[in-house]
Amino acid sequence: MTSKKVLPLAVAALTVGALALGVGSASASSAETTQSDAKVKPTIVLVHGAWADGSSWSAVTAKLQSAGYTVDVEANPLRGLTTDAQYLRDLLATIPGPVVLVGHSYGGMVTTSAATGNPNVKALVYVDAFIPDQGDSVGSLAAAVPGSELDPNSSIVTVPIHDAAGKVVNADVYIKPNLFAGLFAGGIPAKQAAGLAATQRPLTASTLSETLDGVPAWQTIPSWDLIGTADKVIPAAGQQFMAKRAGAHVTTVDAPHLSMISDPDAVTGVIVAAARATC
Repeated sequence: MTSKKVLPLAVAALTVGALALGVGSASASSAETTQSDAKVKPTIVLVHGAWADGSSWSAVTAKLQSAGYTVDVEANPLRGLTTDAQYLRDLLATIPGPVVLVGHSYGGMVTTSAATGNPNVKALVYVDAFIPDQGDSVGSLAAAVPGSELDPNSSIVTVPIHDAAGKVVNADVYIKPNLFAGLFAGGIPAKQAAGLAATQRPLTASTLSETLDGVPAWQTIPSWDLIGTADKVIPAAGQQFMAKRAGAHVTTVDAPHLSMISDPDAVTGVIVAAARATC
């Protein structure tokens, strides 16, 4: 009888002790987390543009990671502004804590749409990018300021997209490989530029006329802009116009459209400046 009573009492005592330890551990953990959170750096989310993929951010990613930042390089679908922005919006929803959102070229269209209303996005960084206002499209912004050498009549190749019934419903747009280096990759070694041309990912033709219908994120989120003065795709004058309209902090660098490849130090520097200023 005595042994039967002792065992439950012993178990009860151990349970109380464990619960007490648990509460103490939770309190200590909470205090440690609070102190840690104050020092946590934002996650840097990098969004590539058309005719590119996530590898275009490789050098910048390595530099940011070396500086202690968590980096998420989004695989931009390039299927249309509405679709691409929703995909990014869903990705951002999986990331806890503050975010610095970076868009290159067409990626700027996507980030400007996806970040609206997201309190975790503390800064927007544009890199040789479109910075749209409500009602703008890639096509309208490209035509707003003359100077782009990307001529849709001579620079592109299209591949039709068929539905299940065989009807052409859209087209994928590629840059002609022999023109890619001159347009996008001036100053980048020829072998590397040839690889970029061969691995380019297409944008759907309909994306070029799709407009930003919502409020642009830069109206409520501070923005930074790196402008490549040797950009032949989005002329520097056009980028300056968009940056001024958005109230962005502007940095200029003598670089082509793919400045994150040709000058990753400058691009990384702008991203870190945005992170330090807002997080």
